[in-house]
Amino acid sequence: MNILSCENINMQKMKNLCTAGALRWTNHVLTRLFQRGISTSDIENAIMHGEIIESYPNDYPYPSYLVLGIAIDSKYIHVVCGIGDTELWLITAYYPDINKWDASLKIRKENDK
Repeated sequence: MNILSCENINMQKMKNLCTAGALRWTNHVLTRLFQRGISTSDIENAIMHGEIIESYPNDYPYPSYLVLGIAIDSKYIHVVCGIGDTELWLITAYYPDINKWDASLKIRKENDK
């Protein structure tokens, strides 16, 4: 199975967990959302309509992914989450900085690696 197929499968699993309400909201992510003016509905919308742009297969305790999605107010948003066996662990979310990402908001600029 190629990387694109794996990412499609993982994105579908994220959507399924989101639809089922199997989201693990940690104190860390809730604090970051409050600080950044992002709602839980923004996160859910981003997952349901987003795409994986980076994978972190060696993250512990679960592989995690960076999703580019759209918040309720139509702004682009990045969501980092880990796929557990029965829950989607939400790690953080932020509005991407155009100084750190290319125009598509999918590729980091070279000086930000």
